[in-house]
Amino acid sequence: MHAKITLLPGDGIGPEVVAEGVKVLRAIGTNFGHAFEFTEAPAGGIAIDQTGNPLPDESLAACHQADAVLLGAVGGPKWSDPKAPVRPEQGLLKLRKELGLFANIRPVKIYPALANASTLKREVVEKVDLVIVRELTGGLYFGQPQGRQNNAQGRAAVDTLYYTEAEIGRLMRVSFELARQRRKKITSVDKANVLASSRLWREVAHEVAAEFPDVEYEDILVDACSMYLIRRPADFDVIATENMFGDILSDEASMLAGSMGMLPSASLGEKKTSSGGAFGLYEPIHGSAPDIAGKGIANPLATILSVAMLLRTSLNLSREADAVEAAVDAVLAAGHRSPDLAGPGQPTLGTQEMGDLVVEALKR
Repeated sequence: MHAKITLLPGDGIGPEVVAEGVKVLRAIGTNFGHAFEFTEAPAGGIAIDQTGNPLPDESLAACHQADAVLLGAVGGPKWSDPKAPVRPEQGLLKLRKELGLFANIRPVKIYPALANASTLKREVVEKVDLVIVRELTGGLYFGQPQGRQNNAQGRAAVDTLYYTEAEIGRLMRVSFELARQRRKKITSVDKANVLASSRLWREVAHEVAAEFPDVEYEDILVDACSMYLIRRPADFDVIATENMFGDILSDEASMLAGSMGMLPSASLGEKKTSSGGAFGLYEPIHGSAPDIAGKGIANPLATILSVAMLLRTSLNLSREADAVEAAVDAVLAAGHRSPDLAGPGQPTLGTQEMGDLVVEALKR
């Protein structure tokens, strides 16, 4: 196979972890006889510094021309002034919108070797294997009107939570199809007791559920879901929800695994690749972590696991994806830890060393 992959390393630790993802992709290419063509482009804060634009036209064009996109992270204190007219996150939102990436898939799986890394009891987390499907191009992050104003009462701001039945329906269908491949259970999360948008969400979700009678379905309010993710997380299979709720709940769920450094994600749309897979953008769910940028201690495993999702979902290379995930499992089972995963007094390895170990495990 020959595949084109656009790299958006971004800011902070982004370039460091993306480099390890590329290292693993090159190893997969060597081991399985594939050719991966990489194009690197700026996005986020570094793109603002270089061009004044968090997503230059050339970077967007490179993404359109690829079979998949691997992103590091964007943002940092340098660009965090709330009054700044241009922010790194605007580039990320535009990227999702322009590429039509409406479904964000965030799996949360507990590796047996890391069951004690969570702050929750082992018996609560050890059987967790869930996926959060977050709607990515609607809701509060995109609704209009949006912005600040001054009036007789002083400073004011507005954000609009807007959804159409088409946006809700397509997200729910992706979620149900995913559930059919797993344990056949869907939890739809909303705030239907308060929000009109959530009442529409629930109405459309029920209509889609009728198309999938083989999948168990339940509605849960977002505040209750946040509690159940701590109390009984192993009960969940696929959680489907809107943009902001998904953003918050997936970060909460990341702590079940002990570290954000372990969780990959895929953002998918309707476009297909030349191999028949779903075009997507793949990234670790963690941020740019400017406090540890350049120190060589960031955990690259979430990016490497994102590479596994890229191989399976966009390139239809399931055997290769399985090999990457098995290599990560083997590295962890052997006791190797990055600083975010290590217990008190436990020795740690750096970013490149963890990546090298995954590559070595792939050879075995």
